[in-house]
Amino acid sequence: QVKLVESGGGLVQAGGSLKLSCAASGFIVRIRTMKWYRQAPGEQRELVASLTSDSSTIYADSVKGRFTISRDNSKNTMYLQMNSLKPEDTAIYYCNTFISARDYWGQGTQVTVSS
Repeated sequence: QVKLVESGGGLVQAGGSLKLSCAASGFIVRIRTMKWYRQAPGEQRELVASLTSDSSTIYADSVKGRFTISRDNSKNTMYLQMNSLKPEDTAIYYCNTFISARDYWGQGTQVTVSS
């Protein structure tokens, strides 16, 4: 059974850092494309970053140079290191993968950046 569990969110001041984790079970993170999305109040969910099985990465323009997506194969976990956080980064962050024609989502973790 595929399961994704995010953690690491919280309240941080602008300019600060947070590291989000996405613990996966029921599949192997290393062989799947993994993604981080976020959704701010009143906004559509947007792609933040993705990491493919061959370690190619894609970032939203708004986070390039500040966020880093990575994985730890031994822990079957994906991460999002977020530096130089801005108030506009405030959102619920979700991890995602697509397996057998179906999207899987975690429950989300709240990130709040105060100015």
